[in-house]
Amino acid sequence: MGKVHYDTVSNAINALRKEGFTVDFNIVGDHLAHGEEKLHLDDFSIVDVYRYEGNSDPGDEAAVYAIESKGGLKGVLVTGYGSASDEVSEAMLEKLKVR
Repeated sequence: MGKVHYDTVSNAINALRKEGFTVDFNIVGDHLAHGEEKLHLDDFSIVDVYRYEGNSDPGDEAAVYAIESKGGLKGVLVTGYGSASDEVSEAMLEKLKVR
């Protein structure tokens, strides 16, 4: 997919949904979770990432990841840099900053 930078997090998510990234992932320790399903670090790849920086408040920084599992599950992971990083394992942080 051609690299377009969307002006907002919600525009990036909407565009990814249209490309088939329909699942909402959450980080749980060193896994991505979707309902009861968990993906280990080795079970998914980051297809694309869009980063957003808050103009006035660093707490507004966020990243939108397009994720695809080895099983073909495609979804979106949205992270905020400051707030959510407490629950994220070091290994997950390393994987997410690959790009």
